[in-house]
Amino acid sequence: MNQENPFLNLAYETALENLGSDYYDIVSAAEFPQHELRFRNDSLLPLLNLDPKQVKDEHFIEAFGKFQGVRPFLALRYHGYQFGSYNPFLGDGRGFVYGQVRGRDGRLYDLGTKGSGRTPYSRTADGRLTLKGGVREVLAGEALHQLGVRTSRCLSLIETGEGLWRDDEPSPTRSSVMIRCSHSHIRFGTFERLNYHDRADLIEKLLQHVIHYYYSHLTEVRDQYARFYAELVERTAELAAQWMMAGFCHGVLNTDNMSITGESFDYGPYAFIPTYNPAFTAAYFDHAGLYSYGNQPRICRWNLEKLQRPLAKVIPQKDLDLGLARFDQHYEATYRQLMSEKLGLVGLASEEVKTLVEETVNLLRASQVPYHRFFAELGNWFTPAWRDNPDLILENAEFIQQLQQQQSLWKNWQQLYQQQLKQLSDQELQQVGVRLKEKNPQTALLRPVIESVWEPIRVDNEWDPFYALLEQIKNKQ
Repeated sequence: MNQENPFLNLAYETALENLGSDYYDIVSAAEFPQHELRFRNDSLLPLLNLDPKQVKDEHFIEAFGKFQGVRPFLALRYHGYQFGSYNPFLGDGRGFVYGQVRGRDGRLYDLGTKGSGRTPYSRTADGRLTLKGGVREVLAGEALHQLGVRTSRCLSLIETGEGLWRDDEPSPTRSSVMIRCSHSHIRFGTFERLNYHDRADLIEKLLQHVIHYYYSHLTEVRDQYARFYAELVERTAELAAQWMMAGFCHGVLNTDNMSITGESFDYGPYAFIPTYNPAFTAAYFDHAGLYSYGNQPRICRWNLEKLQRPLAKVIPQKDLDLGLARFDQHYEATYRQLMSEKLGLVGLASEEVKTLVEETVNLLRASQVPYHRFFAELGNWFTPAWRDNPDLILENAEFIQQLQQQQSLWKNWQQLYQQQLKQLSDQELQQVGVRLKEKNPQTALLRPVIESVWEPIRVDNEWDPFYALLEQIKNKQ
């Protein structure tokens, strides 16, 4: 074992381990025939107090492919509502918490695996991750991060040299193991499992743990349990608003995929919407559209309501109901704020924001112009002259004819947007152009874009298009 490996010498904390074996199983990692480092996230290393120049590729492979080291690996136990039905046969089936590290920002981070082999919760599965699945998750985390969504991110992706059989990919397909960096791997379903076993004592112990490590500002508050739930409701409402602003459909919003910190994670059949369509679904198996793009806020609220069942063992129901009542208003306010910023505007009166965002959505839905291109083109073509003449707005955009076909909606939107610009000084107007560029990258991670970088990998083991796409995402090109 290389004792000079900086990953092996991090100051790992034992927060989860100290909870005790009621919450996890200690497991071992699989041994793999091959270790090819395909992605290393150097932008995350400073957060972990590491200098990228001092971290070699071999260090990633030793720690996160060969799993050298002596700390225990923890496969967490949880249940969950999956497509509305309760499933008591879940848990970390192809991953574990590798370790917990205090970041440079003072927050606790989990390093968790995906594809690291079988655990007691694998059932009939092989505990592996396809290489394509790993590539997709790397891209999702980086794209969402750049769009301002609270998200887990991949630290590394290593190809492991096995042939895997999957129903949704041509098989055998290549294998990989991934390290995900997130604020916590504790899920709504972690509490739900304890309720299933009627362990109010363990629910309260877990709740105290969550507040101590992730809501520490509440530790001295008298009604800290109720305040925790109310804040989780707000964080989850904000996350749903971020997804909707970003045009992102998670695809599988089961309660075991909902984080207790209000962070987005675990990207399987996700997709970014090509056009504004509330019925758009990301998962091919979501035949009823339960987890459609437009349903995401409602499902997040439903998941929070289900979380009340275990929490009601230790929190009065009236406090839980008061907390959940915040969801709709907080979601709407956050979504409108994020969308107005996406339009380059800040500081609008509430009614102005409401009207402009509603009319923007109506226009996008009716015209079916590309969702992401609409906002990117606003940044590309923005000029202060729009303040004086609304007819100039997007006059050179590639989809202008689609907009003009919705003549009434389009003219109304142009005038609404111009009205906001007319209230701005010259300096404030310049900032609109800056914000439009900042909030709306040129590259949208649509399915064809992902396939365009996966095919060279699959056919010729050519990774340059993948790395080029990551650079485009990083630089918002």
